[in-house]
Order: sequence, then structure tokens, then C-alpha cells
Amino acid sequence: MVRKEFVAEEVAKIMSDIDRVRNVAIIAHVHHGKTTLTDSLLARAGIISKRVSGDALYTNYEAIEKDRRMTIKSANISLAFNYKNADHIINLIDTPGHVDFGGHVTRSMRAVDGVVLVVDPVEGIMPQTETVLRQALQEKAKPVLFVNKTDRLLNELKLTPEQTFERLLKLIADINSLITKFAPEQFAKQWQISVENGSVCFGSAYKKWAISTHIMKKYNVTFKDIFELTAKNDEAKLQEVAPVDEATLAMIIDHLPNPKEAQSYRIPHLWHGDLESTDGKAMVGVDQKGPVNMIVFGVSYDQHSGEISIGRVFSGTVKKGSEVYVSGRPGKQRIQQVSLFMGPERVIVEEVSAGNIAGLVGLDNVDIGDTCSEDEIVPFEQIRHYSKPVVTKAIEAKDTRDMSKLIEALRELTKGDQTIVAELNQETGEHLVSGMGELHLEVIETKIRDEFHVPITTSEPIVVYKETIEKEVNNVEGKSPNRHTRFYITVKPLEPAVVELLETGAVKEGKPKGKAHIDEFIKAGMPRDEAKGVVDIKNSSILIDATKGVQYLNEVMELLIEGFEEAIQDGPLAREKCVGVKILITDATIHEDPVHRGPAQVIPAMRRPIYAGMLAAGVVLLEPKQKFTVNIPVDYMSDIITFLQGKRGQIVDIQQENEQATIIAKIPVAEVIKGFSNEIRSLTQGKAIWYPEYAGYEKLPRDIQEKVVREIRKRKGQPEEPPRPEQFMD
Repeated sequence: MVRKEFVAEEVAKIMSDIDRVRNVAIIAHVHHGKTTLTDSLLARAGIISKRVSGDALYTNYEAIEKDRRMTIKSANISLAFNYKNADHIINLIDTPGHVDFGGHVTRSMRAVDGVVLVVDPVEGIMPQTETVLRQALQEKAKPVLFVNKTDRLLNELKLTPEQTFERLLKLIADINSLITKFAPEQFAKQWQISVENGSVCFGSAYKKWAISTHIMKKYNVTFKDIFELTAKNDEAKLQEVAPVDEATLAMIIDHLPNPKEAQSYRIPHLWHGDLESTDGKAMVGVDQKGPVNMIVFGVSYDQHSGEISIGRVFSGTVKKGSEVYVSGRPGKQRIQQVSLFMGPERVIVEEVSAGNIAGLVGLDNVDIGDTCSEDEIVPFEQIRHYSKPVVTKAIEAKDTRDMSKLIEALRELTKGDQTIVAELNQETGEHLVSGMGELHLEVIETKIRDEFHVPITTSEPIVVYKETIEKEVNNVEGKSPNRHTRFYITVKPLEPAVVELLETGAVKEGKPKGKAHIDEFIKAGMPRDEAKGVVDIKNSSILIDATKGVQYLNEVMELLIEGFEEAIQDGPLAREKCVGVKILITDATIHEDPVHRGPAQVIPAMRRPIYAGMLAAGVVLLEPKQKFTVNIPVDYMSDIITFLQGKRGQIVDIQQENEQATIIAKIPVAEVIKGFSNEIRSLTQGKAIWYPEYAGYEKLPRDIQEKVVREIRKRKGQPEEPPRPEQFMD
């Protein structure tokens, strides 16, 4: 076996030739065969033996991935190939397919210029297939298609060659419809895939064969030949006349763009600075001698080296010892090591040039989405996660002496995966950890125990609700405890289009910088005078200074913001986070002596009227929902529809093909976190297959809100009786 250091040396030599570089992610629905296909490319590059390719699942190197035979995190690997008598580099990312780990896919899309979409033709386009393709197209990453497990159509479904080809053509047409729907307008037609132009492969990654126009021409083989060999189960001959590694490699190199081609249209999309500046021109042109500019799309941890910032270098060349700015951090930081990723191993190299993916050691306190640059520049567009954490567990260290180790473990885990949210419950001392689903939380628990060696106890899963309002309440008075200072506020629902801007990250949280947000808010329907007065944004809620000429207001504004953030973070009804709330400070009477307007006076004088105003307006709980796609035999359709409706499910669509039915329903997370799997298996004798995906937050029905609020308050150690506005008005 070739040593990884030697492979990395070859990669490092070739990567400066931009025309020969491809940055590619393999994306798919769970269990459609991404990692198995990745193995075939690793075998061709000499990383693993061809004999074990397909079984090795090399990029699933963490113990938990091996146990579950499932990709849980994105794995980066740089591979060298010789194709058409020229050396090429593919910086490859194998991404997860399970919806709970979709955040890894989102982040990986920032780093790549193209994707290989893998689809099982028996299951077809599944929910996550559509989700990951949409994410790729929104990041302007060009797709090609690998139809995996094609032999299942012949051997399991017993389709004729004609029926098989018909089904495959329909699959291609359906994927092209998605490309038309989600691709940037300029590429909607240009990026259509087809068998004729070679942007589609059919094959079996596990059985190591695939056919495409490239393979047909080179090996003088036809689809009819492949069908006949598949019927005979002649795998050796199939691998000889239609090698999967060559088919995939040819499709990637011939049809996916090199960095120079891709960055010409990706940089204006990802970076909103001056494209005519030195940095702008360097990035658009992939200038390896220009200033260093890189975006961090991953953070991992090495027990010897500490934190590793994984990033796509858009211009310049990152070298050991050079210094860079990190967006939002003061001063420059020195790069101590530069490395390439070879799956589970990180190999140190002298430098990594623009157009490639690098791991940097030495940068302190770097987060995913940060910009690393030689000069201080406008940061890259933030990486937006489309799903939100919807399930929470309370996690405690069994031994209080391990508390600091648990805090460190959670810090590392949340840094490497932004879809994990960890908070300390000040009242109970528990750490509340929120994730995308039960599997996500299960993996977090396993990592804390096995990788960080902290014995923990956990609670049952808890649903994350949110609080909002639907009405406006004016002129609510807030008094400081000493009665010397008074604030008058208006509480309003935030315009839905503004909420969407904040939810998608188009406008960042915190104190607004500059005036760019004003136009965005006005376009979204906020009155101009309100947009100009925005002083803070928190949890998709906004604080606005709508006063005129109030003395000393500027001197207490920081405390008012603190009071606003406390109220929005911990709502009045169920102590859940508030969203979509607009608070306007309309007037104030502030004591002239600073002694009488300190934090203990001003913060409650802001927090309490917000609570009173929201309760007077009528607080509504929002509950998270998931869209379930359930595949079942037709015989069980009636029972499953009744079962889903019994879970407060809303049936969205029902499709039927032969003896199989697909039911799509939107169901509250609260109804599925306990016992759902066992119930649906029992009801269908284990024949149901279901896939959930995040479906946003919707209003909790009024008839069950009081019951849910009382349960939440009891769990949080609050009086069960919900508070009334008057309790905050004295």
C-alpha cells in the first residue's frame, strides 16, 4: 500500500495547476451509496486496495460510523489521478445523507465547485436527494449524476431491459426538473444532465462497474451488453468492460468545472466586496500569487495540534508562518501548520495554493463561516443552515468533578457542528443540548462518552418550542425598581418577510453595522423610520429606538439592549425563546444621576414591560414540525393514514405505483419523539420505510396550548399557572 505521505506529496506538487484541479462533493439520500462510490476513487488513487473497495468504507473512519455503517460527518480527502495522460487532483468531500446531519452537507457546499449526485433508482428521488441537490445549486455547485444500484431494477424488480431504460430516463428527467427549478437562472439549461453528453453514469458502486458514454466508446460496450452480463451476474467481466472508477473519474474531470472557471461566477455570489479591488480580482482569477483569502467551512480537533480550521482557499497561497486576519477578531494570527486531508489522516505540507482545500493549525477561536485573509476584507456571505434544532436533552456529568470536561466536550462539538446548540440551565445546572433529531442527539451523547471520556446522564427528549405574538399593544410602561426611571414601549408582531430575512441569515443578529440592513428591512415591508431605528437583533426579533430627544437614552442603551435580549431569550409564557417580536421604545423618563440608572434599575425596567406587552397581546406557542415521507405496501395505506392523522399529522400528498404507496405528511415533532418508530413498525409488520425532514415552526393549536405550557413550566421549575400581564406592571 502507498504511504499517505507519498500520496500527499504528489497531490501538493500537482495542485498549483488550477486547470487540473476539481473540488467535488458526493451527495445523496441516506444509504444510496456515496461512501461505497468514494471507495472506488480511493482505490484508483492508491489509497486502498481495489479488493476491499466497497467494503472498506474508508471515509467512515469514526467508530460510531463503522458501528452504524452510516456517514455522520463530512470527510475530506485530496486524491491524485492520471487521466488522458495528465495528472489531476480531486479534492473530494464525502457527505452524510441522513437528514439529522444535513448541516455538514450545507457547509461542504461552500467548499466545492461541483457535486456527484448519487441516486438509487429503486427508491428514486427521496426527500434528502432533493434537499442536498437544492443546497448544491444554491451555492452554484454544478451537478453530475451517478445512478447507483442499477442492477436492483433487473434482479429485484425483474424489469426488462426496456422497462429499466424507461425508468432510468424518467429519473434523469425528474432530476433535470429539479435543476431547472433550483439552479441559478444563468445555469438552469446549461447544467441539465444527459446520457449523451456523459454527465450521467449508471452502475453499481458495490459491484465496481458503471457505464457511461466514455466507457461505451473506450471499451466498445453497449447497454445491452451490460444488461446481459448483469443478468448472468458476471461481476468480473462487468468490472473489466465497465470499471466504475474510470467512469466516475471521467465524468468528474470532463463535466465539473476547475476553480478558475467556477470562481468567476461563484465569487460574486459568495463575496459582496468590491470585485475590482486587489482581493476581488485575485479571487475571481484564482491568483495563487495574490493576497490570501479563505473561508472556513469546517473545524476539527486534533489532540496533539488542537483546533484545525478547514477551508477553501480562493486566492493566494497559505504557508506555514504566514499571518492572516480572521473576520471579527482583532489583529493578525500566525499559521503554524498547513496540511492536506487524506480521510482519517492529516498530512503536513509546505503550502496549499488557491483553488484547493487546506487544514490550518494555529488560528485561535475560529468559527465555521469565518473569513481568513491577508488583508482585512468584507467577510464572505455567512453559511446558512436551512434546518433548525428541534429536539433537546438535558445532559449532566455523572461526577461533578467532570463538569469542566463536559463543558470542553460541548464546546468542541458545537464548534465543529453549528446545528448543535448547547446552553447551561442556570436554575438546574443542567446542560441543555439541542439537535436536529433523536439520532443527532444520540451521536452527540456517544461522542461525549467515547471520544471525550465523560460519563453522563441524559433526560428524555424534549421538544423545543418558541413564543411569538399576533397582535399589537401600545404604550406599555416599565418602571425601574426605585421608580426614578420609566420606559414606554410598543410590542408588535414582526413583518413575516423580515422574519424570513433573519431566519435565513440574510441580515445578521446583534447590533447592526453600517446601513445595509435598512434597505433590506424596507424592502421586506418595515416602515422606513422603524428600519432606521433598529438598535439590536436577537432570535429573529428586533429592538427599535423610536424616541425623539430623550435625555440620557444613549447612556443607558446598552442596558436596554441587555434587558431586551434577556426577555427575548426567555419568554414570558413558557420560558422559551421568542421569535418574530418587534419592540419599539417610544418614550422614556430617565433619572439624571447615573447612580439611579444602573443595571439593576434599567434592565428590569425593559424586560418587564416586554413581558407584560407580550402577554397582553396574547402569546402564541410555535411548535416544530417534520415532513415525513412514508413508503408502504398499498394494503397498509388506510391504517397508516389513520395513524398519521392520530399524531396530529396533516396529509400533504398520496402517491401510488403498483403495489407501493407513498404518503407525505407534516407531523409535530412532539408526536414522533416517543414510540413513533415502534408503532409504525408494529402497524405494518416492519414493512414501512420513512424519512423525516425539517418542516419549520407552526402555531400550536389553541386547544392544547395551555396544557403544553403548564407541562413546560412544571419541567422548568416554574409555577404551573401561566403569568398575567399585571404581574409585570407594578
